[in-house]
Amino acid sequence: ANVAKYDIDVAIVHQSIMPDMVQNDLLAKYGPEISTYKLMTAADGRNALGFNVEGFVMPMFHSQVVLAYNPEMVKTPPGTFDELVAWIKANPKKFGYNGVKGGMSGTAFVTGWTYWKTGKYDQYAKGAYDKSAQAGWPAAIKELKSLPVTLTTGNNDTLDKLNRGEIAMGPVWVDMLINMKNEGRMDPKIKMKLISPGFPGQPMYLVVSKKAANYEMAKKYVEFITSPEQQAKVIVERNGWLPGIDAKHVLPVVAPKAKAMLFGDVPPDALEKYGLVFPQQQYFKDLLTAYEEN
Repeated sequence: ANVAKYDIDVAIVHQSIMPDMVQNDLLAKYGPEISTYKLMTAADGRNALGFNVEGFVMPMFHSQVVLAYNPEMVKTPPGTFDELVAWIKANPKKFGYNGVKGGMSGTAFVTGWTYWKTGKYDQYAKGAYDKSAQAGWPAAIKELKSLPVTLTTGNNDTLDKLNRGEIAMGPVWVDMLINMKNEGRMDPKIKMKLISPGFPGQPMYLVVSKKAANYEMAKKYVEFITSPEQQAKVIVERNGWLPGIDAKHVLPVVAPKAKAMLFGDVPPDALEKYGLVFPQQQYFKDLLTAYEEN
């Protein structure tokens, strides 16, 4: 930190590291100085797990957890958690997820379940930390664990079991599902659904060093990556990620096949309504512990 200029101008970082980077004064508040900043509307472009990051970050892309399902085995996919519970009970062992180990798709499912059962999404995502707000967790987790599901070993195992027909439905990362389809490793008929009241997803951030040796060029580079054209071609079409900027600026330039694959089942308005964020860090740690203990 005691050098005139840093070796790194631009970095791609996870939400969890942002408090340390901002509090240690390592980052430039460059956002308002670039033209694409106004195209970014996501809440997690301003708030990272309860920490204010406004101006310090531009989301490069978003990953979102959804339910993936086989339409031949699931004739009427659930639209809510209530409907999902009824379906799981009526179709034992045909729903699979990985608990909170082996991958974040299962963790996101457990988090979404907890948001639904407690009705305290705003508290966990944005409110002050309050241990008493966790009072309903043991009962919620016990109910979840009592359901007749198939426990998988991780993100990939859920997808593989879905592809082989061993399960009919489970939570997955959108980009992992689309990449497998693009590579011919996933049954093309597998569909996606984002149910109410929602599942969390997460962004990856573009940040600029406070002591960037090439500050103006760094800003231009972030502008380039977050332009509608690059978001369409690289983020959506090549990688199956959701754009970091508002999808309405990207959709007009996305190829029809990629658009149908990413947004056909989960349109932008569903993402806006049901795409949630993970809880603040202390709540998140406590939730993982609670899942293991109940």
